[in-house]
Amino acid sequence: MKARVTWVDGKMFVGESGSGHAVVMDGAPESGGRNAGIRPMEMLLIGMGGCTCFDIVMILEKGRQQITDCVAAIEAERAETDPKVFTKIHVHFTVTGRKLDPAKVERAIALSAEKYCSASIMLGQTATITHDFEVVEAP
Repeated sequence: MKARVTWVDGKMFVGESGSGHAVVMDGAPESGGRNAGIRPMEMLLIGMGGCTCFDIVMILEKGRQQITDCVAAIEAERAETDPKVFTKIHVHFTVTGRKLDPAKVERAIALSAEKYCSASIMLGQTATITHDFEVVEAP
């Protein structure tokens, strides 16, 4: 896996993935940025959310659950001093589908958190990660 980050100007950078995708990152105005892109630490949370949602959808589909949506709402706290690592992360999953079995949803979330989601497991080295979920019946 490869990536490249290039400085544009000020506090703005463009990150490019080895798979050919790009994202703009920038700092907040109080740190000298122009707020023209996502913050790098926000990218970590989004990456973790994407990783765990990917797992959950795949596990539920393999379990023949009729999943139609999976949303991870993530809130995090960081240390007050450098390095300002994440110390607490909470993920609230909203899993939507037809006749979903809540026990299977709970199991998919646990498998992702404990075994499959590399991002969650890495961030769990510095942060306490908690989660909860709700199941919504699709129309």
